[in-house]
Amino acid sequence: MSRRKSRIAVIFGCFVGMISVLVLASAAFAGNIPVNCNNGQSLNSTLAKLNKQVATTVTVQGTCTEFVAVDGFEGLTLIGKSGATIQQPATNPQNNSYVLSITSARRLRVSGLTVNSQSNIFSSIGIGKGSSDVQLQNVNTTGSWGVVIYEESQVWLIGVNVTINSGYAAVSAFDKSDVHIAGGLLQRPSDSNYHVGLLVGSGHVTMQGMTIRDLDQAININGSGSVDAVVVDNTQPSDVLIDNPSGTNTNGVVVSDGSSLNLGSARLLIRNAGQSWGWTTGAIFVTNNSSLSAGTGLLVTNSQGQGVIVTNNSHATLAGSSISMSLHGGLVATNLSTIDLQGWQGLNVVGGNNPDLFCDSSSYITGTASVSGAPTSNCANQLPFEYSSLP
Repeated sequence: MSRRKSRIAVIFGCFVGMISVLVLASAAFAGNIPVNCNNGQSLNSTLAKLNKQVATTVTVQGTCTEFVAVDGFEGLTLIGKSGATIQQPATNPQNNSYVLSITSARRLRVSGLTVNSQSNIFSSIGIGKGSSDVQLQNVNTTGSWGVVIYEESQVWLIGVNVTINSGYAAVSAFDKSDVHIAGGLLQRPSDSNYHVGLLVGSGHVTMQGMTIRDLDQAININGSGSVDAVVVDNTQPSDVLIDNPSGTNTNGVVVSDGSSLNLGSARLLIRNAGQSWGWTTGAIFVTNNSSLSAGTGLLVTNSQGQGVIVTNNSHATLAGSSISMSLHGGLVATNLSTIDLQGWQGLNVVGGNNPDLFCDSSSYITGTASVSGAPTSNCANQLPFEYSSLP
């Protein structure tokens, strides 16, 4: 009897050992999975078979013509080999809104992929439903909208390039989402559609090192949204460039409806913004109870419209900024608005505009003693310092 028990124990031990080996082998296999769509494999089908709670790396090769859903994954990494592409299919029977949809995800990494969409879908990439610690790096999109971030999601976009040829905005942040952008290019082709580069509504974005080229509005901040130009990744470039070589731009930045633009350690360079007819076109348009805070990092040159225009009970603070060579006003304050020129970061350079300073009877420009040279002015409500005489 004891010999029989011993044999059972040995067999059971071997069985447990085999199970352990199989479990380890399975875990190792799940750790790095190749998908070659050119050989008939499907990225979406592969993801559907994975354990969403196990950290897994999926390497993608070829062109995957499919809608891809990444829902509820934790620790997933998608790596695209050279030329790896997710392409919108010709038909959309499930009425998908995104070619690549990321929802309820945590610690997700997507790199090296190109995602192409068509005009009959909302956007190439959507990230939402409270996704957190999501990073897109060296990802390219072409088509409709680009990247949409929504429902309080937290996302990094590093070296993301968007060419938008349908829809409205290249990158969007909605619903109190928090987005960090480092590097990358937002651009549009030569067409008659109206496009925005970065759209922020009820969300927060930090940006550095990105270029926004030939968008009708490079940045639109509304609905109590906020954008900070600040360096958060020292491995990436710092300057943000808004350029308008094609002449299509109406505004470099629009800040409206209780929103804010705050310029910190990353410079914001705005060139050739606006249109020659002036009005509210130009480099920066702040309106409807909104604010601009800028230091030495704001450089506006050759605006075709206004330089900085502040209207409708809004406020701008400039400390060492440079606004030059605008076809219309350099600094413009109207409808119960104020522009405060502070000198603690050095003199503001406001020159070569037409005129340099403009305000209506209900608005003020203060701190004009902090402007270098002899600015031209059409503003009766000026104060050399921040305040008039205080008791």
